[in-house]
Amino acid sequence: MKRTFLILAAIIGLSGLIMANESRVISGVIFDETGNVIPGVTIVVDKSSRGTVSDINGFYKIEVLPGDKQLVFSFVGMQTEKVKIGEKDRIDVVLRSDFLECDEVVVIGYGSQDKVAMCGAVSRVKSGGIFGKKQYMAPPTNWNTENYSTIHENGFKNAKTTPLSTFSIDVDNASYSNVRRFINQGSLPQTDAVRIEEMINYFTYDYPEPQGEHPFSVTTELAKCPWNSAHYLMQVGLKGKSIEKENLPASNLVFLLDVSGSMSSYNKLPLVKRAFSMLVNELRPNDRVAIVVYAGAAGKVLDSTPGNEKKEILDALEKLNAGGSTAGGEGLKLAYKLANENFIEGGNNRIILATDGDFNVGISSTSEMERLVEMERENGVFMTVLGFGMGNIKDDKMEVIADKGNGNYAYIDNIQEARKVFITEFGGTLFTIAKDVKFQLEFNPAQVKSYRLVGYENRLLNDEDFNDDTKDAGEMGAGHTVTALYEIIPAHTVEGAPLVDTLKYQTSENVSGKIATELLTIKLRYKEPDGNKSKLMETVVASRLIKNTSDDFRFSAAVASFGMVLRDSEFKGTSSLSSILDLARDAKGTDEEGYRSEFIQLVKTVDDLHLLAEKE
Repeated sequence: MKRTFLILAAIIGLSGLIMANESRVISGVIFDETGNVIPGVTIVVDKSSRGTVSDINGFYKIEVLPGDKQLVFSFVGMQTEKVKIGEKDRIDVVLRSDFLECDEVVVIGYGSQDKVAMCGAVSRVKSGGIFGKKQYMAPPTNWNTENYSTIHENGFKNAKTTPLSTFSIDVDNASYSNVRRFINQGSLPQTDAVRIEEMINYFTYDYPEPQGEHPFSVTTELAKCPWNSAHYLMQVGLKGKSIEKENLPASNLVFLLDVSGSMSSYNKLPLVKRAFSMLVNELRPNDRVAIVVYAGAAGKVLDSTPGNEKKEILDALEKLNAGGSTAGGEGLKLAYKLANENFIEGGNNRIILATDGDFNVGISSTSEMERLVEMERENGVFMTVLGFGMGNIKDDKMEVIADKGNGNYAYIDNIQEARKVFITEFGGTLFTIAKDVKFQLEFNPAQVKSYRLVGYENRLLNDEDFNDDTKDAGEMGAGHTVTALYEIIPAHTVEGAPLVDTLKYQTSENVSGKIATELLTIKLRYKEPDGNKSKLMETVVASRLIKNTSDDFRFSAAVASFGMVLRDSEFKGTSSLSSILDLARDAKGTDEEGYRSEFIQLVKTVDDLHLLAEKE
C-alpha cells in the first residue's frame, strides 16, 4: 500500500512539473481612450525578446511561459502599459495618450531630440494629399531617416512611334509589407515607398503550371479598365515551375546578419533571430549554413554546418546581440568568401542578408555595394535581402543590392511575414529556376493608340537590351508568379495619343491580313540559373475583350488601383477606396492564407484614416 502511495505521489508530482513547464497563449484587443482599436502596438513579454504586434483590428496573440510575470504594451504617442499576466487567457488593454510628456527630450543611440517628434506620428495631419484637406502622415523627418528611391510614374506611349515596351521582371515584394507597416501604425506611407508592381506581386495568382521546355508559362487576360471604362487593362502573368521541397537542390547558405547598434529594437535583431530560426527548421541534412555578422567589424559566428545539426545553428543565432557601428561592406566580403569556399555545384548557393540597410563603415556607398555584388554574382552565388525595422530603413540600398546580386528583396515587419517568406514561399524565395528574365511587348498600332506599363519604373530597359545577354535582369524562383498590368487606349477611341513630331526618315505601312487583328506580341528572354546564353519565348495576344474576368485579374487591378490612390497618381482615374473594396471583395477567391482578406482590411484602415482626417 505504501509503495502504491509513493508511486501515485511521484506521478502527481511529475504531472505538476510538466504542467508547470507548459506554455499558454494569451490574446486580447488593444483600445485607445475613445474605444477605437489600435493596430501596430508592440507587445513584449517583460525581460525577454519574445513579442508580437497587434493586427489591424487591434487583436494580438502571444505565447507565455509559467515564469513570465507581465506583458509590456507600447505604441508611439501613447503611454507604455505593463500588465500582470495572472491566470487569465484574455487580456484587453486601454492605452492612453502621452501628450503630457511630449515636451520632454528623448535620448537615442546617436543623440537627442524632442519627444514631440516621436509623439506626432499618431496625431499630426497635413493639408492636401489623397484625402483632400487633411492627411495622416508618417513621423517627421528629423528623426525618421528612411530612404527611398524616387519614382517617376510611367506615362502613356504612342504605339506608332514607340511600339516596344521592354522591362525586367521583378519578384521583389518588399513594398507591400512596408506599406502595410505604415498603415498599421496609423499613417500613410511615403509616396516613393509605394512601388505598385511589388504590391501586385506580393500576392500569388492561379496561373497554369508550365508545360514543355520552358520553366514558366505566360498567361494574358484583356478586359475593360476598372478605373477608366474607355480604356483596356491587360494582365500578363508568368508562373514558374513548382518543385517539391524534397526535389530542390542542396543549399549552401550564408546568413549575413547586421548586429549593429541600430538593430537593437524589438522588431529588428530579436525578430531576425526568430525569423531565421523558422528557416533553420526547414533545412534538410544535405543543406549547409554558415553565419556571418557585422557591426564595428565583420566576423564569422558559425562555420558551414549541415542542416540536420539544427541545435548548433539555433544556439549560434540565439547568442547574437546588437551593438556597434555598421561595417556592412566587410560583412558582404566575408559572406561571399564563405559561400565560395563551400560552393555546391548544381546547388543553391546563396547569401541571405538581414539588415535595416544602414551601412556606414567601410564599403558603404550604394555604387560600391553594386560593384561588389556584380563582381561576385558571376561566381554563381545569389542574394536574398531582408529588411527589418522602421525609422532607419535604407530601402534604396537594399533594393539595389538584391537586384544587382541576382536575388530578391522582401521586408519583414512581423513574424507572420517571416513565415510567408521562409515557409509558405520557401522555394520561390530561395531557389532560382531562371535568371535575367526580360519582357518585350510589341504593340500593334492598328489596334492600340497608346499604352502604359503600371509600375516597374525602376525595371525599364532599353529596347536593344532585350537581345543583349550581358544586360542584367530579374530572377524567377520555383513556383513564383510575376504579374504585369498594361493600361491600353484602343485605336478606335477619339482620345488622343501622346504627340511627337512627324518622323522624317521613317515610314510606316498599314498592317493588314491576319496580323491586323493582333493586339500585340509578347517576347520573353531568360537564362538557365548557371547559363550565359538566353532562350526566347514568344506569344501573340489577340484583340479580344473578356467580360467575365478571373478573380486574379480583378484582384491585381484592385491592388494596382490602391497603389495609385496611395501615390495620388495622375493616372488613378475613377479609383476610390470604395471602388477598390468592391473590386477586391468580389475577387477574394478561396484565399487559404488570408493575404487577400488582409489587403481588404488595409484598405478599410486607410478609409478610417480618411474619416479621422476629415474630423480634424
